[in-house]
Amino acid sequence: MPILGSIVKRAIELRSKIPIDSKNSINAEKAQRKELKKLLKKAYYTTFGEHYQFIDILKEKDIISAFKQKVPVHNYNSIFSKWWYRTINGEAYVCWPGKVKYFALSSGTSEASSKYIPVTSDMLKAIKKTSIRQIISLAKYDFPNEFYEKGILMLGGSTHLQYNGTYYEGDLSGITAGNIPFWFEHFYKPGKRISKERDWTTKLEEIVKDARKWDIGVIVGVPAWLQILMEKIIEYYQVETIHDIWPNLSIYVHGGVSFEPYKKGFEKLLGHPITYMETYLASEGFLAYQSRPNTNSMQLVLDNGLFFEFVPFNEENFDDEGNLLCNPKTLTIGEIEENKEYALLISSSAGAWRYLIGDTIKFTNKKLSEIVITGRTKHFLNICGEHLSQENMNMAVKMLGDELNVEIKEFTVAGIKYDTMFAHKWYIGTDDYIDATFAKNKIDQYLKKLNDDYRVERIAAIKEIFVEILPSHTFYDWMKIQGKEGGQNKFPRVIKNEKLKSWSDYLKTLKQ
Repeated sequence: MPILGSIVKRAIELRSKIPIDSKNSINAEKAQRKELKKLLKKAYYTTFGEHYQFIDILKEKDIISAFKQKVPVHNYNSIFSKWWYRTINGEAYVCWPGKVKYFALSSGTSEASSKYIPVTSDMLKAIKKTSIRQIISLAKYDFPNEFYEKGILMLGGSTHLQYNGTYYEGDLSGITAGNIPFWFEHFYKPGKRISKERDWTTKLEEIVKDARKWDIGVIVGVPAWLQILMEKIIEYYQVETIHDIWPNLSIYVHGGVSFEPYKKGFEKLLGHPITYMETYLASEGFLAYQSRPNTNSMQLVLDNGLFFEFVPFNEENFDDEGNLLCNPKTLTIGEIEENKEYALLISSSAGAWRYLIGDTIKFTNKKLSEIVITGRTKHFLNICGEHLSQENMNMAVKMLGDELNVEIKEFTVAGIKYDTMFAHKWYIGTDDYIDATFAKNKIDQYLKKLNDDYRVERIAAIKEIFVEILPSHTFYDWMKIQGKEGGQNKFPRVIKNEKLKSWSDYLKTLKQ
């Protein structure tokens, strides 16, 4: 029995028996009030804190209500144009104490260009703390001692960040990988040298060449890119499955995008079943993670540098483009209901205040504060009242793949004008044969069952459904042209405006 594995497992088991801030009996509302108070106290001498009178808010008996009354809701454009741009210019104590050393470039799935999200030292500490909590949760799983000495492959952005005079910028996965604790370096793959590589293709080639040297137990990354990597490894070594190279691979940690559309193709690359664990590590912070087996839900992190508000995702709070309306209704953790869709607002130790991060969620277990991500505020179709969510789209694509027993690696949908009414245009990425007419009829059939509003609008306003079948590499080639290859980048599930024009123009060039 390997001594290191035994020691690590024993340490995790012992730590898991010690309550983390009395987490087993934690009162969600009390924890969130305490967290907001800590955030306000830390930031009341910042320019933002002085402007919105954080000191006065802290004097109020109901600080949550006072906070809501004094501090406006922000989207990226409003908080960046008023506040965050000053931190990029090197100004300290704007929204959070000290200077901001790092800015995470978001994947830019909602807008045409990347967003610059501040990453403070306090945020990095919070991410490390939550990461350790997730490691401790492994004690609830039945893994052998030997598992705990295996390598962890984290496929992310380059740790060689771009320096712009006053700050470093890069993918959050690159920023966090460059700040891993010393004790984790023993387990971390692909190692410092390969992690610094900025060219994605070169990075994958280097990992493939070294893959056989490593004994990997855990893989971490966005599904599309990890699947491409595993396919390259299998092809390079002329083996049947990834377990022929990494026989001890036991866990896949994923996040950022629904895994369901990728699962069928992913599992074809495995020699035996593995455990899937989902995380919610956004550019704005580590918001939630899967803390126990036998669930697909994630537990919100309520006591580690984050204060959450929940905006009912409906026409009272959002327009038809998914933009937040003025003075939206927001709920706290004690006011939410299970199985209702909410957009997330966060206030954080990175200097985000009542900030709309753009994701939508549902609570699956209010008592345990467990959620699932359902989509993006701007990744839905509602051009005529059909209210088609990303959750609906993911399920329709999964049902199509299951019925045909094919692998659908990518898809995106556009709402378009059609004659005097409207149509939906689906682009489906697969390397298997699918008849476009069959796919069109089936997707339409599935969505009518999944969504009553869609069924009604198909009679009235959505006059046609178009489906175009494309090789899966078409999606990844376009992302490469956009400078969005690898890391935490994902193809948008709903494509609109400038991105739709760019995508359409690109497809036209392929047909010439």
